[in-house]
Amino acid sequence: MSFQNISAGKMRSAVASAAYRSGDKLFDEKENRSYFYARSVMPESFILTPRNAPEWASDREKLWNEVERKDRRANSRYAKEFNVALPVELSEDEQKELLTKYVQENFVDEGMVADVAIHRDHPDNPHAHVMLTNRPFNSDGSWGQKSKTEYILDSHGNKTKTAAGNVRNRKIWLVDWDKKEKINQWRHNWAVSVNIVLEAKKLPDRISEKSYAEQGINEVP
Repeated sequence: MSFQNISAGKMRSAVASAAYRSGDKLFDEKENRSYFYARSVMPESFILTPRNAPEWASDREKLWNEVERKDRRANSRYAKEFNVALPVELSEDEQKELLTKYVQENFVDEGMVADVAIHRDHPDNPHAHVMLTNRPFNSDGSWGQKSKTEYILDSHGNKTKTAAGNVRNRKIWLVDWDKKEKINQWRHNWAVSVNIVLEAKKLPDRISEKSYAEQGINEVP
């Protein structure tokens, strides 16, 4: 399981990224062009939306165009994405059920929209690409804020300034999705989810988010 950001700073389009992963033909309003990537094996794709999400969040083309419309800065991060291998020991239906439950509990229930694409181009390498929105939704379905600025006040409640005369403030994150430790938590939760299913099927295999060194295994992975 690996994570990356899809951002404007890396000259990447959220719409193009979604088109490539889903196999859909999508129109990018910002670039005024369509993206389509032909595939010999069509991915199985679907979108999961959280509470408070508006109706358009379930439409792939509208979703990622709205994301690009909201975040217009040159370094805006449109989405977080993770790629994950699906256990070959499970059937296709079992793989999808496992992935859907994991994505719902770890990301969607926390407020993210998840755009899921399962790729089965090679029988021995089933895997999924999951694009996740970075912003929460407000109760009315509008985009919420990822962070807010808080002024640093003195004991009398007045704004304070630096030696250079700038008003002192700090950024307060309203969601914790960008914390580095979250990736370790998500990777651990995936290992737990997979191992529960493997154990229920009485299969001996187990996976771990830890390296061989961390597990005390003297082998080259």
